[in-house]
Amino acid sequence: MDNFEGLGVHKSFIKGLAELGINSPTEIQQRSIPFLLSKGTDFIGQAQTGTGKTAAFGLPLLHQINPNQGKVQGLILCPTRELGQQIAKQLFKFTKYTDKIFTEAVYGGEKIDKQISALKRKTHIVVATPGRLLDLLKRKAVNLEDVKTIVMDEADEMLSMGFKKELDDILKQVGHAGERKNIWLFSATMPDGIQKIVKKYMAHDAYRVEITRGKIVNEQIQHQYVICDGSQKIQALMNFLRVQNENRGIIFCKTKVATQTLTKQLLSRNFPVDTIHGDLTQKERDKVMRAFKSEKLRALVATDISARGIDVNNLAYVVHFQLPDQEEYYTHRSGRTARGGKKGLSLSIIEPRDFNKIKDLERNLRISFKRIVD
Repeated sequence: MDNFEGLGVHKSFIKGLAELGINSPTEIQQRSIPFLLSKGTDFIGQAQTGTGKTAAFGLPLLHQINPNQGKVQGLILCPTRELGQQIAKQLFKFTKYTDKIFTEAVYGGEKIDKQISALKRKTHIVVATPGRLLDLLKRKAVNLEDVKTIVMDEADEMLSMGFKKELDDILKQVGHAGERKNIWLFSATMPDGIQKIVKKYMAHDAYRVEITRGKIVNEQIQHQYVICDGSQKIQALMNFLRVQNENRGIIFCKTKVATQTLTKQLLSRNFPVDTIHGDLTQKERDKVMRAFKSEKLRALVATDISARGIDVNNLAYVVHFQLPDQEEYYTHRSGRTARGGKKGLSLSIIEPRDFNKIKDLERNLRISFKRIVD
C-alpha cells in the first residue's frame, strides 16, 4: 500500500500525519501497521534507526486506546530520555485531530516527585526508560493493570546499555500480571539477548517483519571514505566540514577521551562544536543538546552510547572519525542521518590499516563505499 488509508489508519490520524509531511508509509510501516491494527498480538519488527518505527507501532497503539477511559492502556519502553521525549512528542502530533489521548514520558535524570504528580493526571500511554519505570512501580505511582500492549523500542540498545535485569523485572511484573499483555518488539539488530527475551516472554508464533540483511542500512545514505595517515585525520575532517558549510551532523569516536580531544582540536580551529559522553550530568547533556537543536553548534562529537536516543531533524551527515568495533554500531551511527525519507551522508575517515574494515562492512551490510580523494 502506498498510503496510510490503505493500511487501515483512521482518517483523523492521517490528517495529523499529513501536517507533518508524512504521506507515504515506509516499508516497516507497510508491513507492520495492517497486522498490528487487525491482530495486535505478539510482534517482532526489525528495522534500522530512522525508518519510521515510531509511526509503525504508535499508530496501531493509538487506535487501541479508549480516550474516555482514564487509565494507562499502553506502555512503551525505550533506552533513553531523549528517545522517550521524542516518542511522546510524535504521539501527541499524531493525535492533533482525534479525541484527546494523553501520553506521559518518564525517565531518569528528572525529579521523580514531579513525574509522580504528572502521572496522577489522566494518562493513557506511558513512555518510560526501564530504570525509572521500576522506581515508579516500586512506589506504586503507576498502575499498569489495564495495559493491553507493551512496546519495546530499540530493544537491542536497551540491552547494550545494561538494562537486561530491568527489562526482565518489568516483563515479569507487567507482562504476567492478570490478563496477558501483547508485546511488540522493535529492534535494529537481533543479538542473542533479544532472542532470549523473545523466547522467554513472547508467543512462539509471534508475527515477524524482518527487513532483509541487505536493507538493514538505510538505502538513502551515501557511504564514503577517506584514507590518510593518522596525523592527517583532523585536516581531512576540517576539509569535509568546510564543504558542508552550514549543514549539521554528528562525529563519532570510540571513547570519551577521544571525543574530548577531538572537540578541543575543532574548537581551536574555530569550528562550533561540543561533545556528549557518558560522564556528563543530565543537566550538562541537556544544555549541549539545546545548543545543537537551536543550531548554535554545527556538530556534536559523540561516543556510540552517548548518542543513543538522539533525534534531531535534518542531520546532513555522520562522520566516523574512528570506525566502531561492532558492525551494528555502524548501522546505528549511520541511521542518525537520512531520516524521514531524506538523503544523508556517512563518511569514514580511516588510516590504511582500516581499509579491510571498510571491505567487511561492504560485504556484511551489503552497502557500497565510494572513496573520496582528500
